[in-house]
Amino acid sequence: MSESVVRARDASTVMLVRDGVRGIEVFLQQRVSGMAFAAGVTVFPGGGVDPADGTADIAWTGPEPAWWAQRFGTDEQSAQALVAAAVRETFEECGVLLAGPTVDTVVCDSTVYREARGRLERREISLAGFLAAEGLVLRADLLRPWSNWITPEAEPRRYDTRFFVAVLPEGQIADGATSEAAHVRWQTPVEALESWRAGEHVLMPPTWSQLDALCEFADTAAVLAAQRPIAPIMPRYSPGADGRPLSDFPDNERYFDQLPDVDALRGR
Repeated sequence: MSESVVRARDASTVMLVRDGVRGIEVFLQQRVSGMAFAAGVTVFPGGGVDPADGTADIAWTGPEPAWWAQRFGTDEQSAQALVAAAVRETFEECGVLLAGPTVDTVVCDSTVYREARGRLERREISLAGFLAAEGLVLRADLLRPWSNWITPEAEPRRYDTRFFVAVLPEGQIADGATSEAAHVRWQTPVEALESWRAGEHVLMPPTWSQLDALCEFADTAAVLAAQRPIAPIMPRYSPGADGRPLSDFPDNERYFDQLPDVDALRGR
C-alpha cells in the first residue's frame, strides 16, 4: 500500500428490516451535517470497530467467529470484533439490541437499558462489560452476512465495511435517539430508491447497492435465507467519457444514470 493511502479501518453496518404492509421495510438514518464522514447522507446504522469489540470473553451464541471469518475473508479475532461492533452500533444508534437473557431469547424492551446505551456511545463501558453486567448473551444467530465494501483509496477517511442484515426483534422499537442522526425512517427499498431519484435525500453507492439488492426479496424470511457470495468491493475513481466519476463497482453505470440532478440536491 502506498504511504499516501490511508489504511481502511474495520467497520460494521446493519440493515435492519421488518415486514410491512407494502413489503420489506428497512430502517434508514440521515446523518447530521457536521459528521466527519458521509455528512448529511442516508445510511444504515453502523460505525467503526472499537478495540474493545474484540474482547475474548464476550457472551455469545450463534455462528462462531471462525464461521464469520470465512464468510468475510478475515481472521477470527477480527470477525468477532465485526459481529460485536454490529450489535453495539445497532444498539447505540437506534436502540435495537440483538441480545437476550438466554441463548434462545431476545430482549423485548431495550429501553430499560437506556443508561447503558449512553455509556456505550460515550465509550465508558464495553459491549462485553455491558452484556456481562446485565446477564445478556449476544445473539450472533440473528445476524446474516451480506456484503463487503471498502472506501476508495483516494479518500482521506477509509473503512473496510462489512454489511449485515437483521430482522427487528419483536417488541423492540428503532428510534432516532442518537447524536449522529438528523432524521430516521422506515421505508421499503423501492420507496427509498424512488425518493433518492427524486432528489429528496443522498445515497452513496454502497447504500444504494444494498437497497437495490433488497428489492428482490418478498419478505424478511427470504432475506435471511439468502446465500450471498461476498467479495470485497472497492470503487475506483476514473473520469468517464461524459466527465462523471464512474467508479468500479457493480452496476455503477446504472447508479450514475439514476443519480439526481445536482439542482435537486441543493441544500441536502
